[in-house]
Amino acid sequence: MRTPIIAGNWKMNKNPKETQEFLDSIKGKLPESGVEAIIGAPAIDLTTLVAGAEGTPLKTAAENSYFEDAGAFTGETSPKALSEMGLDYVIIGHSERRQYFKETDEDINKKAKTILKNNMLPIICCGETLEQREAGKAEDWVTGQIENAVAGISAADIAKSVIAYEPIWAIGTGKTATADQAQEMVHVIREKLASLYDQDTADKTRILYGGSVKPANVKELMAKEDIDGGLVGGASMDPESYVALVNYQK
Repeated sequence: MRTPIIAGNWKMNKNPKETQEFLDSIKGKLPESGVEAIIGAPAIDLTTLVAGAEGTPLKTAAENSYFEDAGAFTGETSPKALSEMGLDYVIIGHSERRQYFKETDEDINKKAKTILKNNMLPIICCGETLEQREAGKAEDWVTGQIENAVAGISAADIAKSVIAYEPIWAIGTGKTATADQAQEMVHVIREKLASLYDQDTADKTRILYGGSVKPANVKELMAKEDIDGGLVGGASMDPESYVALVNYQK
């Protein structure tokens, strides 16, 4: 049985004071079991986030890290340091990182390996553009991203990791893939994992949908067989909205 995940991705929003205010607002309102609640915050907020999550069901995520533990990499974030701080997850391969910062599948693969080595779990993002979807290339593109991202990673490590399918045309646009469209692609990803590893590994790996997930559509998405949760942008930044999302089963 795969435990559902509702993971917030704040992107480049909120300062430490606002992070603390958010944590104060959701205190005591997260489910103790049945759903894993995660917040991914900017690097400047992570100390506050980790301290505030201690003793609560909330799990914490960095929004990115480098693929080396230390060195002359000005401005980058050390995965070793993140692990020592107590982070649980690191989001990697988000379309914004790929688009604006030219991250490649090879970069994401190296990051995933380093995150796992440091006893955290990667949330590996994938997704197609509208042009790729309309050209009938979405499945090949997304499965190619997955194959490259997991190359050389063991089945045991992949089964613990998380994949997030985010169609680029549905991120921050207000457009949402229909629940059927999301299920179709998430199922394709699970079949790809089965072909790369085995069915047991594919069945254990949690795969999220991201792209304008909000309280109004979360139940329909979560009712789909292969969708194990949401990677949520804007709707995760409002405490009331986030609490509604993680309590979608009620």
